Amino acid sequence: MTAASVPPGTVSFTAMAEGTAADYELVFAHEQAHLDSQADRVLAWLRQMDGPSPYRVSRLEHVLQSATRAERDGADDETIACALLHDIGDVIGTANHSQVGAALLRPYVSERNWWIVHHHGLFQGYYWFEHYGMDPDARDAFRLHLHYEATVRFCAEWDQNSFDPAYPTQPLGHFEPLVRALFARPPQDVFAPELR
Repeated sequence: MTAASVPPGTVSFTAMAEGTAADYELVFAHEQAHLDSQADRVLAWLRQMDGPSPYRVSRLEHVLQSATRAERDGADDETIACALLHDIGDVIGTANHSQVGAALLRPYVSERNWWIVHHHGLFQGYYWFEHYGMDPDARDAFRLHLHYEATVRFCAEWDQNSFDPAYPTQPLGHFEPLVRALFARPPQDVFAPELR
């Protein structure tokens, strides 16, 4: 393809090393459009969690309960949103759902909330690892970490106990403004700070 045959609105390069500032302005504008619609995609992923489940509630009901419990305990909006989104990785990366959810949230949340979401899967093992010959205290490898106790609390008070079909839970619409506010934040630079 020659430069003359490049469709309007597309970059001129076929290798990034050949890109110009004008090319990258096109790329960044495209990325900004995706950032601007991030909340819509996340809400759609949450709705996908409303379906059959081996639990007594759907996966959506589970995260709604988690967020409702966090809200009723007086958590801040960001933490409530993280309680709602902590299992979003189930939709897009089931095998490592904690890390996938944390990666999605990382540019928008505090280090503390990112760490909690990233590690909640391991910390939940406290409640079930023993049934499979695994160490339920595996989380204690992080006992000295700054966010260890917050993650223990997250799992104990808002996650492991949020499978109750009788629990009065707020609907998704109640939390939608929190999701929209979270993803309306300018994304933080998550590239290695030591390189800046």
